Amino acid sequence: MTFADVLYILVYFLILLAITKPLGLYMANVYEGRRTFLHPVLRPLERLTYRVCGIRESAEQRWTQYAASVLAFSLVCFLFVYVLQRLQGFLPFNPMGFGTKHAPANHTPMTPDLAFGTAVSYITNTNWQAYGGETTMSYFTQMAALTVQNFVSAAAGIAVAIAVIRGFARKQMNTIGNFWVDLTRGTVYVLLPLSFVFALFLCARGVPQTLQGYIHAKTLEGPAQTIAVGPVASQEAIKMLGTNGGGFFNQNSAHPFENPTPLTNFVELLAILAISSGLTYTFGKMVGDTRQGWALFSAMSVVFLAGALICTWAEQRGNPALARLGIESTPTRTQPGGNMEGKEVRFGIAGSTLWASATTDASNGSVNSMHDSFTPLGGLVPLFNMETDEVIFGGVGSGLYGILLYAIVGVFIAGLMVGRTPEYLGKKIEQKEVKMAMIAVIATAFSILVFSAVTLEARFKPKSYWNPPGPAVANVANEGPHGFSEILYAYSSASENNGSAFAGLNADTPWFNLTQGLAMLIGRFLFILPALAVAGSLAAKRKVPVTSGTLPTDGALFVSLLVAVILVVGALTFFPALSLGPIVEYFMMIKGKLFASLVFPVWS
Repeated sequence: MTFADVLYILVYFLILLAITKPLGLYMANVYEGRRTFLHPVLRPLERLTYRVCGIRESAEQRWTQYAASVLAFSLVCFLFVYVLQRLQGFLPFNPMGFGTKHAPANHTPMTPDLAFGTAVSYITNTNWQAYGGETTMSYFTQMAALTVQNFVSAAAGIAVAIAVIRGFARKQMNTIGNFWVDLTRGTVYVLLPLSFVFALFLCARGVPQTLQGYIHAKTLEGPAQTIAVGPVASQEAIKMLGTNGGGFFNQNSAHPFENPTPLTNFVELLAILAISSGLTYTFGKMVGDTRQGWALFSAMSVVFLAGALICTWAEQRGNPALARLGIESTPTRTQPGGNMEGKEVRFGIAGSTLWASATTDASNGSVNSMHDSFTPLGGLVPLFNMETDEVIFGGVGSGLYGILLYAIVGVFIAGLMVGRTPEYLGKKIEQKEVKMAMIAVIATAFSILVFSAVTLEARFKPKSYWNPPGPAVANVANEGPHGFSEILYAYSSASENNGSAFAGLNADTPWFNLTQGLAMLIGRFLFILPALAVAGSLAAKRKVPVTSGTLPTDGALFVSLLVAVILVVGALTFFPALSLGPIVEYFMMIKGKLFASLVFPVWS
């Protein structure tokens, strides 16, 4: 790994650190109802929203009412997105005729199962795409269905995080806020202004923003070419800031119309983690002790930097078998120039591996390189990042309430060690809170491992509705451990609401659309509901005084404990599966035996 690579990662981290406090302070003011510099412009829009929707700004909800509002809103959003996808052929802003008999030959039909999986994907902030956007979705669907959900699903995640913060901050209260107010404030004051400024920046750097049809051009060699364009910049902005990740184009952020230059690459990388990082300071501010927020930020940062550096080292080292085979002989047995397969020359290895780490630390899911082409250890990092429940900054909102559940597990373990009732921020952590935290952690692990195992064994009749090629695993590009990694990655991405793809998997089949849709629902709502239950329980408790036996939760000891819990829970849960995938593939690679059929039988 070169000095330039390390410097690139450190500069990125320092800038992220610099924006954490101001953005976090701004969000704390927004959600606590204090006036900000944007209120003169946006307060009328907020009030109009309340008036039109019949929301009482002063009303508050119990945690059960808050949870019911989240579920009801998500259900309505699902139906809205599903219907728009199925009817896009009859709706405006469809110059390519998608969904009609005039659709181009490369159009991917919006089947019921694909519409189901996509609708679930966008309402859960997953944004998994089993289709190519430029060959499937009309402009109207991209804007009215997908881009709108990019805003509101992200705002819903932040709202849940704010409700959980109130659970820690309040004492002897039975309410945790109002979901509809939190949703509105997050959309109006946080996501809309940030996205507007970011979209203008992207337009200035060459990202298209148009409602005109695709461009038909004649190349210098003579053949005709159709160049897909559209309202890209507006979707790209919220795609990054809301940790959504669904790309306008099939190549996602490797496409020059989504990510044209190294500068846009760096700024988009910052956008991925900006709000999630800022929410740690929001947490500290709202609970009355900013050191608590910095402790969470520190724990996230340790794991983030470790993963980014390991991934970069592995890709810079490349495949040692190339040197051993005499393709290029080096004393260090590293691949000259590193592993550039599947990566954009515009961004290089560090720009690609940092993106792979950030996008899977958050629930972003965008990619600027193909993770399927990473070396085994390079591919292990983004896979493991997701399997930690994406609490390494995590998605907007989901990362914060996720790491707070891990903090509850951490102080519970610490309490067992010293024989005391665990406490966190002056609240006793008792049976209910620990049970809820473990339900959330177990639910996502169950979804990943069970769906992966069932898919490996699923067999259907040839040309059946469920899976035309036959076995479900016939849709992977590779056999052996790499093929296993493709399936494990797919269900990890779905269950953890990430949305990135390892590639090499044909996921547009009824089997994958439906099972991944179920995995997304489990990963979203079986994490949100326990988190809100914890918030409601803690808000009703009184604060206990700090004693000499209280574990400080704002210092290096607690940060170390939290990091250990994150890593150990992930390692113990997923180590057997990872051993069958990227770990065994690594040992095969250094022996020069790649992708042999170790896991899958050969089907005729």
